[in-house]
Amino acid sequence: MGSVVMAAAMRKERRTVEAFERAGATSPERALTPDEVGVEMHGFGWRRVIDQAIVREAAPGRYYLDVPSWLAVRRMRMRRLLIALVVVVALAAWYYGPWHAVSAH
Repeated sequence: MGSVVMAAAMRKERRTVEAFERAGATSPERALTPDEVGVEMHGFGWRRVIDQAIVREAAPGRYYLDVPSWLAVRRMRMRRLLIALVVVVALAAWYYGPWHAVSAH
């Protein structure tokens, strides 16, 4: 259940980021209101991008996508995924490897 919720949260986050990209709000000088971008300020995706400083407030009520922060978050997630994959493969190799098999004497 947790992975389903996380996938939905990341999808909403990505939609918010894409909306800012499409609107061209990618710098403090080009900041727009959420209405101009077409996103809701009270959704889960909004909270995630604000909490992670992916979307920043440039002036009261005007926001922009901080592209370097977004790229850093994506790199961090890819590293975590790679580490998890390495751990799973290592555990599988240990469990199914010849040194783990019990021999009958």
